[in-house]
Amino acid sequence: MSRHGQATLSTADARGQLSDILNRAAFGKERVVVSRRGKPLAAVVPLEDIETLEALEDTLDAAEIRKRLLEWEAAGKPGIPLEEVAIRLGVKL
Repeated sequence: MSRHGQATLSTADARGQLSDILNRAAFGKERVVVSRRGKPLAAVVPLEDIETLEALEDTLDAAEIRKRLLEWEAAGKPGIPLEEVAIRLGVKL
C-alpha cells in the first residue's frame, strides 16, 4: 500500500486480480496504480475521483475563458455575436 489509500501492483499481478482491483476502487474507494517494470503505467480509481477531476477541469476552463475575455475586452477588440460566428463557420444554431 502506498500513500492515501493507493496501492501499486505490477501488470502481471493486476492481470490476475482485475475483479478485485475494480471492487477495491468501486466499493473501497481505493486507488490502484498499475506499473510495468517498476514504472507507473495507469490507475484504476473510484468514479467519484474522475467526477471531481472533471468538475475541477470545468472550473479551471471557465476561469481561463473569463480571464481571456477580459483581456480581449481590455485590448479594445470587438466582440463577434454567436450568430455571426455560426454563419461564418456554416453551423446551424
